[in-house]
Amino acid sequence: MDSLTQLTLGAAVGEAALGRHVGNKALYWGAALGTLPDLDVLLNPFISNVTALGIHRGLSHSVTFWVLGALLVGTLLHRLHRREAVPWTQWTLMAGLVLSTHALLDAFTTYGTQLFFPITNYPVIFGTIFIIDPAYTLPLLLGVVVAWRRVPGTRLRYWANIAGLGLSTAYLALTIPSKMMAQQAFAKGFEQAGIQVERTFTKPAAFNNVLWQVVGETDDAFYVGSYSHFDPRPPTSFERIPKRHHLLSDLPNTKALERLRWFSRGYYTVSQGANGTLYVHDLRFGRSDMGLGADGKPIFTFRLEQDPETSAVIGFEQDRPDMQTDRELLVRFWDRIWGNTRA
Repeated sequence: MDSLTQLTLGAAVGEAALGRHVGNKALYWGAALGTLPDLDVLLNPFISNVTALGIHRGLSHSVTFWVLGALLVGTLLHRLHRREAVPWTQWTLMAGLVLSTHALLDAFTTYGTQLFFPITNYPVIFGTIFIIDPAYTLPLLLGVVVAWRRVPGTRLRYWANIAGLGLSTAYLALTIPSKMMAQQAFAKGFEQAGIQVERTFTKPAAFNNVLWQVVGETDDAFYVGSYSHFDPRPPTSFERIPKRHHLLSDLPNTKALERLRWFSRGYYTVSQGANGTLYVHDLRFGRSDMGLGADGKPIFTFRLEQDPETSAVIGFEQDRPDMQTDRELLVRFWDRIWGNTRA
């Protein structure tokens, strides 16, 4: 999730765990620990793009990190705040709760979280919530702000924070049946359209949990479509995008190429520029036109760097397209959420 959401969730969990005992210190340390796992991006200037793609949401988001991090941070905070007379176990529990909820929330997004690293680098992807969802964040934020402005130990402070946590958690839980209903609609849509897909990847569209998008895979292409819970019927119109995986089939199987295939979980297409440069497009994260236009570009596009002699892929750079956020597109997106299939 976005940094504000993780910071706020950390503050709320910290307050729930220790707010009655240490006041605003619980909020502040919870917020800091809620941000800590995402600081793995600070390594990016010192490592290659190939390594960075594998490290993000890796060790810092794993069960191993929850346990070791909680023990270390709990010990440090216990020594730092000896005057508070809070047992080491409670500081450690607070740290563990914040670190674990951060990683678990990230697993509900579409990016992928390596929860069981270093045993396996398999990314856990529930894919039920967009990385920025105001409906999840705002109750948390409101509860934390009210708690921060109230005297520690008061009923209003406690219940405001608990209410924020409860509402956001309930919303997150509702995203699960929301996705299941969208998956059923897409399955019916593919069947009615006569498209036999091998597998599908379903995700919520930006900033909401009503409009959903799908990537369905066949032997030689992907089929992309959308469905809103306000749509009168399952979707039967899908955009066909050729895989063009053959453009990579004759290249040596290098670490860089393997990393891209691992990251995309196979949901990628390949294109070739006029100068022969190859591009890998991960279809799971949508396009610059929010999927509403005919010329949108995939948000996650990687420009391959090849050895001039062997053509082996030795690295890649991410090319981010300019997002089309003009008023007309946003209005169409809003209409599409509410079931206007013509948008």
